[in-house]
Amino acid sequence: MAKHANALVLLVDLDDFKATNDTHGHAAGDAVLAATARRLSGWCGRHGIAARLGGDEFAAVVTDPGHTAGLFALHAALDEPVTHNGRVLTVSASVGHCHRDRLSVPTLTDALSAADTSMYAAKGHGRRNTR
Repeated sequence: MAKHANALVLLVDLDDFKATNDTHGHAAGDAVLAATARRLSGWCGRHGIAARLGGDEFAAVVTDPGHTAGLFALHAALDEPVTHNGRVLTVSASVGHCHRDRLSVPTLTDALSAADTSMYAAKGHGRRNTR
């Protein structure tokens, strides 16, 4: 974070993920998690890293967001349906983000906290949002 003034930290939370598991089974949920991981990692490219935090939550740190397709493209990719065992599963995500240059102290912990606040603000405006 200290080396990259343009760094962007993201938190991603899948919307209504429990319903996918409850309705279609854990294998379907696993397929959604794997697709989300691929999509987020692909969006980060060589200029970032994506990780699953646990459950249906993911985080990413991108050192140069100018080398990504942008947040709207990420949101569109995360909202693409997933096909599992012939079923098309609806997927949506809420995304919170924090730019490093908006932090008074540029630490990863503070950036994750700000992104978390942003993500819950997005969820407060309905599902499938980015803030």
